[in-house]
Amino acid sequence: MVYEFLAAAGVLALLTMVPGPDMAVVTRRAVAAGRGDGLRTVAGITTGLLVWGVLSVAGLAAVLAASATAYTVVKLAGAVYLVFLGAQALLATRRGRGREDAEATPSGEAPPGGNPWRTGLVSNVLNPKIAVFYTGLLPTLAPHGLAPHTGMALLVLVHAALTVGWLGAYVLLLTKARAFFARTSVRRAMERITGVVLIGFGVKVATASQA
Repeated sequence: MVYEFLAAAGVLALLTMVPGPDMAVVTRRAVAAGRGDGLRTVAGITTGLLVWGVLSVAGLAAVLAASATAYTVVKLAGAVYLVFLGAQALLATRRGRGREDAEATPSGEAPPGGNPWRTGLVSNVLNPKIAVFYTGLLPTLAPHGLAPHTGMALLVLVHAALTVGWLGAYVLLLTKARAFFARTSVRRAMERITGVVLIGFGVKVATASQA
C-alpha cells in the first residue's frame, strides 16, 4: 500500500507541475499585485480542488463527467471566465499607460481588480477537466488497502498539498524578482503574455472534448 501511495503521489506531483490555467492566473496576480495576492489566489485554487474532491467522494462529480450537457455548460462557463481574465489583463496595459496614483503598483499601473481568492476559486471550480480527472483517474490511483472513499479523500488532500507547495513556491520565486517585474516595460509585457495565455486556455477549454 505504501508503494501504491508513493506512486500515486508521484503522478499527482507531475500533473500539478504541468502549466495550465491555474498557473497563468497565479502569474498575473503575483506579478501585478505581489506575494499576498499571489498566495491568496493559490488558496482559492486549492479551495476549488477541495470542492471538487468533496463532490467526487460524494459521487456528484461523476454526474458531471458522465453528462455531456452538464459538462458543456461548465466548460463554456469556464472558458468565458478565462477569456474575461485574459481580456482584463490586456486592457490593464492600455488603461495603465502613463497612469500613476496612490493605488498604483510600483510600475505605475493599477493592480488587477477583484478578490484574488475568489479569482482562484472560480477559475478552478469552472474547470470541468478536474471533475473528469478526479472521477476517472483518481480512483485508479487510490491504494488498494484503503476503502475507496478513504483512498480518494487522501489523494485529494495530497493533491491540494502539492498544489499549495508548487504554486506557493512559484509565487515566492516570482515576487523575489519583483523589482525586475516592476519595470513598466516588463510589467506590460507580462500582462500581455498572461492575457494572451489566459485567452488561449479559454479557447482550448471551449473546444476540448469530454474524453
